[in-house]
Amino acid sequence: MAILVGDDTRLVVQGLTGREGSFHGLRNRDYGTNLVAGVTPGKGGSDVEGVPITDTVAEAVKSTGANTSMVFVPPRFAADAILESHDAGIEVIIAITEGIPAMDMAKVVGYLRRGNGASLIGPNCPGVISPDKANVGIIPGEICRRGPVGLVSRSGTLTYQIVHELTQRGIGQSSCVGIGGDPIPGSDFIDILAKFEADDETELVVLTGEIGGDAEERAAAWARANMTKPVVAYIAGFTAPAGKRMGHAGAIISGSKGTAAAKAEALESAGIRVGRNPSEVAELVAEAL
Repeated sequence: MAILVGDDTRLVVQGLTGREGSFHGLRNRDYGTNLVAGVTPGKGGSDVEGVPITDTVAEAVKSTGANTSMVFVPPRFAADAILESHDAGIEVIIAITEGIPAMDMAKVVGYLRRGNGASLIGPNCPGVISPDKANVGIIPGEICRRGPVGLVSRSGTLTYQIVHELTQRGIGQSSCVGIGGDPIPGSDFIDILAKFEADDETELVVLTGEIGGDAEERAAAWARANMTKPVVAYIAGFTAPAGKRMGHAGAIISGSKGTAAAKAEALESAGIRVGRNPSEVAELVAEAL
């Protein structure tokens, strides 16, 4: 079954006429994703390598039945693009754009949480892939293989590394979800863990976190109370100094809060084994399976 994207995905790319949007949108199509339209205001009626362009998402939904959008527009327009997809009835919105102001995302996330139940992944994320079914984003499809392990991660590059480690051991993935490293994500660990818990094809979940915030601690408490499937975790940033941001906007330690050690302790207290490097994570997954 997989989660968020799959055989029934009908993708519209907001910003398909741009350099990055066309590069990754067409790569997604080459992977096998059903790319049905692109949206760029003022360029309706044109096309990108045979993919029709409309002026609005609503037009794309009406003419193609699009149910998933990928946002590849500049940061200052991205919040409006997300809201446009939501109001057009898109079910899964995947925002790749980084650098969206936190205040914009606070408004967007609050609006979507009160809305029609659409799932927002990102921003500042690598997207979602369900191997052999659909790829929406920038995750390299060649490193993935279909299998029973779900993966949710705040880090894009660690997603790739852990997926590669799993694939090298012959362990495939049901879906890989990059939720992004911004302080206000559209979906958090708990949202995605709940989807994997309900997914028939997922037997085990890998949670990849990093320093900063309390998302991993909250996920640990939720998993202890609600997950029946095993969870293996990895936390990046054991050597990060307090007060210095490491990579993502949300990856900053404040005092004794948000450290990798504190997160690992919370996860392990919930019965979740924590690997200290990606190779060890793959070994723990192999043991658990």
